[in-house]
Amino acid sequence: MSDHDVQPGSDEPEPAGETDDTGSADGAEAPTQGAPAPETGDLVIDAALRDLAEAPEDDLDAQVERGEQVQRTLQGRLSDLGG
Repeated sequence: MSDHDVQPGSDEPEPAGETDDTGSADGAEAPTQGAPAPETGDLVIDAALRDLAEAPEDDLDAQVERGEQVQRTLQGRLSDLGG
């Protein structure tokens, strides 16, 4: 689709790079609360992702804290690969 194609049911073109109804730029659905965490095959990363998925939806502080833990875990794994 070009930058100026008109979407069905719309008189306005959809600008390139905007998200669709799922909130994702590529059309993939965003994970929902209660959905199982993705599995990577790395036990430490999988545990961090499960902790993030289990964060209470109404507790932003817990979500941020667990998200930061996932980031630290991923950075640690990447630094391990760097040698």
